[in-house]
Amino acid sequence: MLKAALGLVITLLALPASAFTFTALDGSPLELEDWRGQPVLVVNTASLCGFTRQYGDMQQIYDKYGPQGLVVLAVPSDDFRQELSSNEEVADFCRVQTGLTFPITQITPVRGAQAHPFYQWLADAHGHVPNWNFNKALIGADGELLGFWGSAMRPTARAITREIRAALP
Repeated sequence: MLKAALGLVITLLALPASAFTFTALDGSPLELEDWRGQPVLVVNTASLCGFTRQYGDMQQIYDKYGPQGLVVLAVPSDDFRQELSSNEEVADFCRVQTGLTFPITQITPVRGAQAHPFYQWLADAHGHVPNWNFNKALIGADGELLGFWGSAMRPTARAITREIRAALP
């Protein structure tokens, strides 16, 4: 059992981020592999969080850098008890009320034993565990982590946009 668990951890450590798949709000797969060659900003989000205003910043950088290749991926999570109760409510809030156009996953665990494999990789291979909503991970065109920022760092902050611009194809 320990040997199998160790093998899984070693396998996770060796994988690029492009090996992971999320599930979109509509139930379709969101395969990071489909965005290989493009930088991807992955943000764990929550509709009822004080940082929810960052959705507007996320849309702003998606509008500005998306045509050049940037993908912004929102990962709603209720790990901090600030997400709406269903994927349908999240879709209504994000798409209808807020007008977001970038990809959004279904409600997804981002911490602990139940964390999505991407977030397990982020923790195990890079030592980054979201400590609140709106933590940001920038994945490079090669599937490697380029940067990780906490909740207080807005997606439009110079430190993030500088890394995004450097990662664009």
